[in-house]
Amino acid sequence: MMFGNKSSRDNQLVVDALIGPQVEIRGDVVFSGGLYLEGKVLGKVIVEEGASGTLTVAEQGQIEGEVRATVVVLSGRLEGDVHASERIELTPTARVTGNVHYQVVEMSAGAQLNGRLVHTTTVAALPAPDGKSPAVLQRVEAANA
Repeated sequence: MMFGNKSSRDNQLVVDALIGPQVEIRGDVVFSGGLYLEGKVLGKVIVEEGASGTLTVAEQGQIEGEVRATVVVLSGRLEGDVHASERIELTPTARVTGNVHYQVVEMSAGAQLNGRLVHTTTVAALPAPDGKSPAVLQRVEAANA
């Protein structure tokens, strides 16, 4: 296992939850903070609304479903679209089948991507004039996906 000194920016990997190699989850995973995945998830892996989260998928880790996180460090397999609101790092062992929506991407030689790289810019969601949630922005993002 590789805890500590992994993130080039923070010089440490903060892990709040670990999904071990013997674990298979069938269903969606909602998290905040740091999630380290060595097992398999058949479902979405998404950061709790209003929170930030770093998803680290180890070399033996696997996800079949959509991923939405602040930072994604991928060394394993992902079948589905990934949305990294800040940064995504694809290591040499990363295998992605799906589109990668990113603000900053770091892709190492050897990483495989079967899909598109889609650059996104964060737009501050302003409240609608009537005080309701910015659902229009969400629909626009969905239409552009």
